[in-house]
Amino acid sequence: MASGGTLLFIFTAICVTAVKSGGFVKVECKAENVGHYGQQSLLECVVKTSTDVTDPDIRMVAWKKLTSLEDEGDLVLGFNSGKWDRPKRGYRFADPSLDKKNMNVSLLITNTAVADDGYYKCMVFTDSGDDSMLTTLKVQARYSVPTVHSIPEKIVSNTDSTLICESHGGYPKGTLRWFDEKNHEWTGSSEMEVTRSDDGLFQLTSRLSLLRGSTFPKYTCAVFNASGGKEDEKTFETTSSSSHGSEGQGSNRVEIYKIVVPLVVIGSPMVGLLCVLLIYRWGSRCDMSTLVVHICYKTVEYKRQIKEYLPQLQQRQKWCNPR
Repeated sequence: MASGGTLLFIFTAICVTAVKSGGFVKVECKAENVGHYGQQSLLECVVKTSTDVTDPDIRMVAWKKLTSLEDEGDLVLGFNSGKWDRPKRGYRFADPSLDKKNMNVSLLITNTAVADDGYYKCMVFTDSGDDSMLTTLKVQARYSVPTVHSIPEKIVSNTDSTLICESHGGYPKGTLRWFDEKNHEWTGSSEMEVTRSDDGLFQLTSRLSLLRGSTFPKYTCAVFNASGGKEDEKTFETTSSSSHGSEGQGSNRVEIYKIVVPLVVIGSPMVGLLCVLLIYRWGSRCDMSTLVVHICYKTVEYKRQIKEYLPQLQQRQKWCNPR
């Protein structure tokens, strides 16, 4: 329930509003203001008068927080007849020495919260007329550096796994995006969950599924703010139970492509035989033989040549990827 002083203040403001200035008094505010969570935010407004007005006196100032442009708003700070009305916690005039001669009526929010985001209305009443103006405050909070972990903790090349990325404490709602070591984006293969804490800040969680035999050595999870700007990122290196390191796997992949792709281009009839030899060359490495099978199968299928090698390729695929 509103106090008697607050009700009297609002009633007085309504009455004074009935007196129009005819353009003698004008309130000028910065249309859009940006505030950072947990810091001070300033909504700048000053009173300007025409040359016909000399030595004006401010009778009343009212700052209101609006939930929408059509809303009447709630009084958060007031100045009436040389005295401050009881302000809501965290709101005060930017100039502590505000009096009836001070034309700087800017609002200062001492500890910006998510709830402070939105529309504000500054109403000024003088002995020469009155005016009001709308302004906005956009609250921003930076997201934390992402953290990434995997399930299972140790990624094995011939099993499915999941990478989980988390970032919290941001506002407005942002996004998490995934990239491989070649900077190709994999966000479309992920699922993101968004939750809000009691203070209104967002927590983002993204899960990227990794299929057996198709895992890259490195993945990067990046957090982007609501404006699309990247705030931070975290790179995760996958591990393998194979005795060969990821560096060796990468060089073997390059070697395969260097051998197979040129043969595909020229349409050599030796492609099928080469595929089988490569499979047996990496016979103890399911991750590598699976890659060879994939390339060779597509090659043989595309060229429609040496079809007698297809059963061997398909059999190897089943061995490396048991159901």
